[in-house]
This record gives sequence, structure tokens and C-alpha cells, in this order.
Amino acid sequence: MPSANEATVDSPSTAPLANGTFCPQSQRRFVLVAAILASALGFIDGSILAIAMPALRTSLGASLAEAQWISNGYALTLSALILAGGAAGDRFGLRRAFVTGIALFIAASLACALAPSAGVLIAFRAIQGIGAAIMVPGSLAIIAKAYPKKERGRAIGIWAAASALTTALGPVLGGFVLSTFGNGVWRAIFAINLPLGLISIYLLLAKVPADRPTEMRSLDLGGAALATLAFGSLAYGLTAMNAEGAAMAGPAIIAGAILLFVFIFYERRQREPMIDLGLFRIGAFAGANLATFFLYFALSANLFYLPMLLIAGWGLSSAEVGFIFLPLSASIALLSGPVGQWSDRIGPRLPISAGSFVVAIAFAGLALLTHAGIHHFWTGTFPLMALMGLGMALVVSPLSTAIMTSVEDKDTGAASGINNAVSRIGGLIAVAAMGSLAAFVYSRAIGSASGIPGFGEPTTGLAAGIDALRVAASDSAFAAVASVTTLLCLLSSVIAWFTVPGQASPWPRPVTDIESRN
Repeated sequence: MPSANEATVDSPSTAPLANGTFCPQSQRRFVLVAAILASALGFIDGSILAIAMPALRTSLGASLAEAQWISNGYALTLSALILAGGAAGDRFGLRRAFVTGIALFIAASLACALAPSAGVLIAFRAIQGIGAAIMVPGSLAIIAKAYPKKERGRAIGIWAAASALTTALGPVLGGFVLSTFGNGVWRAIFAINLPLGLISIYLLLAKVPADRPTEMRSLDLGGAALATLAFGSLAYGLTAMNAEGAAMAGPAIIAGAILLFVFIFYERRQREPMIDLGLFRIGAFAGANLATFFLYFALSANLFYLPMLLIAGWGLSSAEVGFIFLPLSASIALLSGPVGQWSDRIGPRLPISAGSFVVAIAFAGLALLTHAGIHHFWTGTFPLMALMGLGMALVVSPLSTAIMTSVEDKDTGAASGINNAVSRIGGLIAVAAMGSLAAFVYSRAIGSASGIPGFGEPTTGLAAGIDALRVAASDSAFAAVASVTTLLCLLSSVIAWFTVPGQASPWPRPVTDIESRN
């Protein structure tokens, strides 16, 4: 067996080296660069798409329901399959699975960039989500497997810092490009994934040796299919509640609920289930996940629908609106370390509860601001989004601690994966349900007036009186979304206070997976 210094790409090692990793020291930097680039793929799509949505709707003539599914087509397959995607890395080897996920993601991204209609775009966004379900868990896992324990913290820190920088600057740069080059440039958001992904694949295949599969785990494809059908039916029903297919909303929601129970029954009978439902018997774990669902429901709804209000409703430029994402990623990047240390001393209960309460205050402020018809971005909306970023910075690291320390050491990987999926499912349901609420309130506000476009749909050339009615209706629609999400954040705060342990943890604080929240 070759030593660490003797291992080469031409003769890749598939057995652990003396230092406990599969990758020689001279080649680990290529793993890190590839993981950072792959992470950037998801960040660029996730954060910029909300800003680009008004331009995308204008270009493709997409309705509000189609706009919801352009987001949810991706979120559905990613949230339903991410646990199976993580298991694929264990079964087939992390490098092989990671490369497969990246390749599928960039192929679907290219198809999205060329999509001639909203329906085609939705279909390829779903395929993109399948690729992401394999790629996202592989990004951090391959770093952990390539670096020995004494170097792993520094490598993950570099990855996290680069990820935070991408998340912070992506929407700002994307908004600037959209404002400068016009609506059609939204396609470049997907096209940029091609060169980034190809560089990642090249580095992984040409510069990094193959790793040996760690265990022959079952992928539980039956569970993944049931989860996709269940959450897809629920999301379809919630989206259709105020759309043309409203008659199908009730049956779809009922079917989704039934399929969800079938999924639970199926998982309980599997020898190697996708989700270990037994973990939910632990009160602290169940409570932290319920708090996660409500908090990320609220966050996803506001980050998706606020740009629609600001760009299509208030007429702000994409460049200006791009800045609303900056406080979130900057606060998490700068404060997660200090907040994590504070949480280690006093326990995660207070930071999570206080952070959720601060986010609730921010969303309540947005509801009051828009309901009053005050259109001040830099003196109103942006400071409130900065306050939201502060609240989330208080939550992210302690929530990770609460999840990881609520279970036995052998279950920490499963616990982290479940919490990751829960946060994404919260976003999926939020975009579906809050879109129907916004459309309903908007329709009620405009009454019988004709010639007014739908909520979040850009328009020009309307008479002054009609346009004023449209803006007021848009304000009311978003205020309803912000009000509901304020209550959910308060509920998250209360749940965390009564279920998350208040004492300091006896275990070292785990590194926060920043990517799992984007």
C-alpha cells in the first residue's frame, strides 16, 4: 500500500492512509477548492433567484403559481431526497457521489438557462434539486473525510468563510447585473453554474484520489419517492388554493396528508430507513426540529416574497434589493463563533429563543411598514432586515448545538441530516402557502378593478390611480405574509424555551453547517 507521500492520482488509493484520510496532504487543497465551488452553485441559485424572479416572470410570462413552483420544484426534490443523497456518498464513495451530483446539477442548470417556458423551467429545476440532494451533503462530508481531525476544523472554517462570502456577495452582484443588463440576463444565473461545476469536477477527478465506500447502506428509494409525493401533493394543494386549479386544492392536500402517514408507516418498517423516526421520541430533538420548521418557514416566506414587493410593487432596482440578503449572511459569518461560545457557557435555550424573538420583531416591523404604505428602503426595510440577520445569527449555531447534543454520538449524522431536511421542508411549504395568502389578500384589495396585474408581476404604463391601488394591494398582501410569519417566529421562540435544554452542554460545540440553511 502506498504511503501518503507516494499516493498519486494515476494510482488512486481506495484505502485509508496512515493519517486516517483517503487524500494525500499535497492534494487536499483541491478537495477544499472543489467543495467551495460546488457550494457556490447552490448559493448563487438560492439567493439570487428571488431577486431575479420579477425579471424571470416578465421574460417567461410566468404567473404567481408558476413562480412559486420555479422555487418549489427545486426545493421539493432537494428536501425529499437529501437524506438519500447523503447515504449515496457512504455507499458509492464520496468522490463518485459528489461528482455525480455536481454533473447532474450543472446539466440541469444549463437546461434551465435555455428554458423556453415556465413549465420547462420548473421541470429542470426539479432535476436540479436531485443533483443538489447528492451534492449538498457531499460538500462538507468530503472535506471531513479528506482532512485528518487535527486539520479538519481549519479546513471547514475556510469552507464556511468562503461560503458566507458567496452568500453575502452573490445577491448584491446578481442584483447589479440584472439592473445593468436587463430582464433577459436572468438566464446567466443558471449558466454560470456550468464553468464553476466543470472546474469542480476536473479537480475531483484529475487531482483527488478515489475514496473507499464506508458502508453498504440502503438508499431507501421507496421512502424518498413517498416523501416526494407527499410533500409535492401538499405543496401543490397549498399553491392551488388561490389559483386557477383551486378545486383541486382540497383533494391534493388530503392526498398529501395520507401519503405522509404512509411514508411514516413505511419508514417504521424499514431495516435501514431514510429517517430514524425513533429520534423524535427525544423531547429536545423533536422540539428543536419543530422550532426549526416554524423559523425557517418564516424566513423563507419573507426572503421569497419581499423582493417581489420591492421590485414589482415599489419599483426599486434589483441592485438595491440585492442588499437585503447581505445582513443575513454577514451576521451569521461574523457572529456564529462568538454566539456559539456564549451558547456553550449558558446552554442553547436562551440564544435560540431570544434570536427567534428578534426575528419576530423584524418581521412585525416589516408588516407595519408595508401596511402603513411607507416606502422607505434604506431607512425602513434594510434596517429591519439587518435586525433579522442579528436574530438568525443568535439562532443558527446554538440550534445546531441543540440538535447534535440531544442525541447519542452515533446518531449525530442522522440528526443533522434530519434537521437539514426539516428546514428545507419548512421553506417548501412556506412558499406554497404564503403565496396563496398573498394572492388572496391582493385580490381582495383590488376588488373589481380590471387591468391590474397579479401580485409580484412587474408592470408599466398604468394610470396613476390604478397604479396606486396596485401598490396598496401589494403592501397589504405582503403585510399579511409578514404578520403570519411574525406569529410563527414567536411560536418558534416559545417552543425552544420549553423544549431545548437550558444548561451548558458537556460536549464541544459542533461546527455549524452554514450551507444547510441556504
